[in-house]
Order: sequence, then structure tokens, then C-alpha cells
Amino acid sequence: MLAALGASALASGRAAEMDSTVAYLEVKVWRLHNSAEKQPERVSEFLEQGLSPALNRAGGKLVGAFGNVISQDGPYYVTISQFKSVAAFGDALNALRSDAKFEEQATKLAAGPGVPFVRLESSLLRCFDKMPQPAVEAASGHGRIFELRTYESQSFTTLTRKVGMFNNGEMQIFERLRMRPVFFGETLVGPRQPNLMYMLSYDNLDARDRLWREFGSDPGWQKLKSQPGLSDPEIVENISNVILRPLAFSPIR
Repeated sequence: MLAALGASALASGRAAEMDSTVAYLEVKVWRLHNSAEKQPERVSEFLEQGLSPALNRAGGKLVGAFGNVISQDGPYYVTISQFKSVAAFGDALNALRSDAKFEEQATKLAAGPGVPFVRLESSLLRCFDKMPQPAVEAASGHGRIFELRTYESQSFTTLTRKVGMFNNGEMQIFERLRMRPVFFGETLVGPRQPNLMYMLSYDNLDARDRLWREFGSDPGWQKLKSQPGLSDPEIVENISNVILRPLAFSPIR
């Protein structure tokens, strides 16, 4: 069974890489604590002056950097890096190892008192077919917030159904209601699989609450979720979400 799953995943990955329009995203969580070590300041400087330019040199790009606003286990940062393929992701990692400027910034990050961050968590995602690239927008003023949501499914089969539900109706409802999707991605590597992640953006918390009420009562959503096999209890085992705010240098704002 494991061999079959591995072969299936490999075949899917090879087929996906033939479609250069579909991006791959690495979502990293930088766990921090507030102390005399000044971890938030040190990591923010490293992300802006070290990681972001190094990714550009390596063929990837940092498309988003956020701090937690409403969540558990804060403080932390979330970064989203974009790559053209799984192979491009691997090439970028190799390039960072031999990048002298990146190494200089990494040494600076580690040179302060204590440790620069607590731990890192990383997931590699494949963007959905109907939104193959993240929406990187120009700065749009202050106060904008982002919601990162994770849907854990009961099995690979039910995850496929949920991804199809997003591709064929749910994300279009988000767009129609102006919930401003940023990305949708299926997790290929990372914890709590099988799961998917996606991000929405709002002007403020009041707008977020209003839009979710509108979504819940939307006729299109009511019709979609009433189809056989597409109710939440059948295809989604757990939903978690956090509210984030972009760091000053984040391209996604």
C-alpha cells in the first residue's frame, strides 16, 4: 500500500511539474518568544535582508511575511515562498547553501544573545489548478488582515474531494463575495496530513465576520455543500485558522 501511495504521489508530482503555470509554495512558521534576545526583530531583519534577496538570486521569491494577531502559541512569523516546481525548490535550497551573502546574514542572525528563534516548521504546497499562482498585490494601506486556514481531511480520497470542491465552486464564491483569496494549496510535505491550506484577506475583523456570515447563507454555498459526499463531516475532519498581519516588507499586503 505504501509503495502504491508513493508511486502515485511521484506520478502526480511529475505530471504537475509539466505544467509550469502551477506554483509550489513553502509555508514556514518561525516560532519566537519575547525576551532580551529580541527574536522578532532579529528574524524580521533576516527575512528582509537575508532570505528574501537570496531567494530571488536562487530562482524563487518570498511572496509573503506575516506576524500573528489572533492565534495560539504566539509570537511567531509566517513566511510564504514561491517556486516554479518541486525541482526548483530543491535547486533553491542548494543555491542558498553556497550563497555567501545569505551565509553572512545567517551568521548575523545567530550572532546575537541566546538563540535567534525557537523552532521552524515547514510545509510544501502545490497550488490549486483554478488558482495556480498566489495573488501578490501592492500595498493597500494600513489595517489589512489575513486569515490562514488549514483543513484536515479523513483520507487522501476525501482531501481530493475537498480540493475539487474548492476548484469547482467554493473559491469562486469567495471571489464573488470579495473575500479576496490569496492562495489555495494542497500539502505535499508537512505535518497533519492529509490537509490543505488557504489564505483570505480582509480590511479588518468586522469585515471578516460580516463576509463569513454572508458566505454561510449564500445560496451557491448552500447548494454546493448539499451535494452527496460534500458535507463537512464527510470530507473535513478539522478546521483551524489564525489571523495574521503583514510585516512591513511583505509583498503580499
